[in-house]
Order: sequence, then C-alpha cells, then structure tokens
Amino acid sequence: MFNWETLLYTIPPMLFALTFHEFAHAWTAYMLGDPTAKQMGRLTLNPLKHLDVVGTILLIFAHFGWAKPVPFNPLYIKGDRRRGTLLIALAGPLSNLLLAYLSGWIVSFILRGWIPFIPWVYQMFSYSIYINLILAAFNIIPVPPLDGSKILGNLLPAKWAPTLYQLEQYGPLLLILLVITGGTDLIFSPIVSFLSKLVAVGTGLA
Repeated sequence: MFNWETLLYTIPPMLFALTFHEFAHAWTAYMLGDPTAKQMGRLTLNPLKHLDVVGTILLIFAHFGWAKPVPFNPLYIKGDRRRGTLLIALAGPLSNLLLAYLSGWIVSFILRGWIPFIPWVYQMFSYSIYINLILAAFNIIPVPPLDGSKILGNLLPAKWAPTLYQLEQYGPLLLILLVITGGTDLIFSPIVSFLSKLVAVGTGLA
C-alpha cells in the first residue's frame, strides 16, 4: 500500500541523488574543458536546474523516472576525447556510489552511538543508501540513453562505434521493454547486491 511516511523519507535523498548525479556529469565535463553545461546553468546543485517534472513525478510514484540529461560537446574535451567521454559518463554512477558510501557512514555512526539517534535522520540516510545504489546500478546498464551505453561505447574498440551509434535510436524503446518485462531487474539486481556488499563492508555496516 502507498505509504506517505515512507515517501517523506525518500523524496529528499531521491531528489538530491538525481541532482548530484547530473551535477557530477556537468562538473567532470567542465574540468575536461567543455563549458557547455556551465553555459546552460547545469553546473549547480540547484535541483530545479536538473529535474524533469514528468520524470521526477514518475520516479516518486512509479519508481521509474529520469532527470534532464546534461549536454556536453566532445569537441571541447582536452586530450583523448574517448577517454574524456568515458570519464563524463562514469561520473554519474560514481557520484551515486559516493553518496551511498557517505550515507552508509552516517548510518554506521548512528548505530555506533557516535551520532545521536534521530529517527527521521536514520530513516532518511538508510533510504539514501538504497536509492543511490539503485541509481548507480541502473545507469550502468549499457542501453541508451543510460550512462552505461557511453561507458561501453568508449571501452570497446573505436571500429565498433558506428554500430553502437545505429543501435542508439532503438535504445529508449529497448529500455522501456526491459523495464516493463522486468528484464532490467535481471541485469541490475546483481549489480546492486554487489555494490551494497561493498558499501556495507566499507562503512562497517556488514
């Protein structure tokens, strides 16, 4: 059943996870020499600059949604463009993994008594671990427009690029089919399980 109390605990970490994810893409691109995101006002932690209204509502109530993708121009990237594009794509999932670790440490400190136990704080950061692990794992799936497709595309030999670009036009449809049929669970559930063990061991929650 729908639980408003749970919703109050999950909305703040969910919105921040999405915002920080997109900010990480923008910041990495800017560090590599691309000013596109900054010029469009995306180099910020202001959620209003990153969140898509429909995508956010669906994410909260249907647990499937999206934020506005951060634009970048590979022609601005300093040095190896394939390497730069790979780093920009990795920045999103890695930012969520970082937030999961930070949330894990806070929960760990609360359980050890190093931070006063405040129920809503404990609940919010507990959900933050789960939310960020799911976002990190989901975005690693190598299906356009997810970050995983760009990660894979820049790890494979350059000669495969034309084939991957052709497949991108079918990516959104394939992704929707995977979500509807539960295919994404088969892919990202093992990733979530693996990452959650890393966070649990790394933060002392294991």
